[in-house]
Amino acid sequence: MPKMKSKSSAKKRFKVLGNGGVKRAHAFKRHILTKKTTKSKRQLRGTSMVHETNMVSVSKMLPYA
Repeated sequence: MPKMKSKSSAKKRFKVLGNGGVKRAHAFKRHILTKKTTKSKRQLRGTSMVHETNMVSVSKMLPYA
C-alpha cells in the first residue's frame, strides 16, 4: 500500500503536541483590522487548542502526526 498523504493546508495550520493535543492559531486576525477593536485584536493573539469535537477531522488530515 502507498503511504497516506497529509493535507498541505493542515501541515501549515496545526502543530501536534506531545500530549496528543493540537495547537492552532486564532482566526479573524489577518485583514480588515481597522474596524475591529483593540481588545478583540489583543484577545486573538497567541495560540489555542483544537476543540475535541474537531479532533477527528484534524487527525484524518494529519495521518502520521
